[in-house]
Amino acid sequence: MTQNFPRANRFTAWHIGIAMAALAIGGLIGPFQKLEHNGINLYGLLRPLGIQSYYQGLTLHAVLNALVWTTFFITGFLTFTTSYSLKKEVVKPIVHTIALVVMVLGLVLASIALLTNQATVLFTFYPPLKASALFYIGLTLVVVGSWAVGWGIIITWRAWRRENPKERTPFIAFGSLITMVLWQIATLGIAVEMLFQLIPWSLGLVQGIDPQLARTFFWFTGHPLVYFWLLPVYISWYGMIPKQVGGKLFSEPLARLAFWLFLVLSTPLGFHHQYTDPGIPAAWKYIHAILTYAVFFPSVLTAFNVIASMEIGGRARGGKGLLGWIRALPWGEPSFVAQNLAMILFAFGGISGLTNASYNLNLVIHNTMWVPGHFHLTVGSATTLGFMGITYWLLPKLTGKELFSKRAALWQAWTWFVGMVLMSNGLHILGLRYGVPRRTMLGVAPYLSPEWSPFMIEALIGALILLVSGALYYVNVVGTVTSKRKLTKPVEMPVAEALDPGPTPAWLENWRPWLAGTIILIIISYGPMLFQLISQAQSTSPGFRVW
Repeated sequence: MTQNFPRANRFTAWHIGIAMAALAIGGLIGPFQKLEHNGINLYGLLRPLGIQSYYQGLTLHAVLNALVWTTFFITGFLTFTTSYSLKKEVVKPIVHTIALVVMVLGLVLASIALLTNQATVLFTFYPPLKASALFYIGLTLVVVGSWAVGWGIIITWRAWRRENPKERTPFIAFGSLITMVLWQIATLGIAVEMLFQLIPWSLGLVQGIDPQLARTFFWFTGHPLVYFWLLPVYISWYGMIPKQVGGKLFSEPLARLAFWLFLVLSTPLGFHHQYTDPGIPAAWKYIHAILTYAVFFPSVLTAFNVIASMEIGGRARGGKGLLGWIRALPWGEPSFVAQNLAMILFAFGGISGLTNASYNLNLVIHNTMWVPGHFHLTVGSATTLGFMGITYWLLPKLTGKELFSKRAALWQAWTWFVGMVLMSNGLHILGLRYGVPRRTMLGVAPYLSPEWSPFMIEALIGALILLVSGALYYVNVVGTVTSKRKLTKPVEMPVAEALDPGPTPAWLENWRPWLAGTIILIIISYGPMLFQLISQAQSTSPGFRVW
């Protein structure tokens, strides 16, 4: 039976539409960086957009791709998944309406600052680099609006729970709830940084700032942000991909356990981003290193469970032998292909992430090209390519129209894969072998070495292929939206059945111990250090604008 929830569809369409617009602009800027690294500065072509320099473009690329595209897509997608998984319309549309308005207002304010070159402070906006207050206020409003989306989702779930007191929460809704709760907790760090440090400082209410304390609040949010990006993709990989390949979810209890572990372990590990910060004692860096390795465990559980689920589907489709099931998977379906290739790229991203987590190895690759090589395999591949794959069934569902071109979608997925392999490989080698710095105008650097050229060119070729892939994606999006070809068969959200449909263990349904464990671990891992940093804070650093 076809189900439609117009309110959920409408909010989802608005959020994802804005997300796609942000990715289009942010993605367009990316290749200009690789061109500049190879001595070809074409930023003059971007002046009609208000972009005047490499560093302004780099800030826009990161903010639009890593913050705006992801946050707006996730808030839209999780609104959709919650309603359709619970089979219940959005209960409080006014909450979602206010949330959308606040997020858009914040985006407009931040964009004004970015496009007028008043917020060229890069993705991390570390003080003492100082942006316009519009930038900080705008980003704060985007976060507050995303919180409100989470509140709306929770309200809908609680209404469903009152109507179904004895039923277990469907897995897709369960994963959506945990993702939004994680976001509410993780963003407390950046909220404190904005409200008590950056905004008063940018408004001139205080004359100085403590950069070490600000960095610590940022990374309280900065690494959990990765799991906010990833968990919606995991919802699809666990809860939808098995259905798309004709199989079943290998173990639903194991999937639920993985989500709980991400909630508990994702926040208390920010100090592994601060290994080189002198204000953080080595003991606390060690504790956070251990917790960083611990959060790798639910990722391994995910890999095992999802691959096992796909194997079930491949064998159900006639796959034989040890690996024959792989050939039997639906390689002609762009939604599956894009997400499967995202999984492969993410496997390499996870491996390079372990290098970042190691104290000794991190000292070798810290602030080198290795780092963007790594996160382009996470947010640029697992998340972005995963979201693109989701789009290939979600867009027809929202528009009631056939996907413009399956062939173009398949080419898009494969070209993204090839482009990202080339670009990330070049960046990883540049960082590890040569220590090439990131976030730097290498095209004019006096220390530019001829030894770097082959890998600079490799990264550039990859970036240009990614540009082509992005163009194919938008051809499909625009073509679908403007097409007159109506669906001949309704598109439903794919929902995977569990291989064992038995009851979920009670301890996987109880929120209280998991939330308590999350809060306790955060207090233990951050409390003493934050108390010390706050009590010894010296807000004496002035602001600098170097653009």
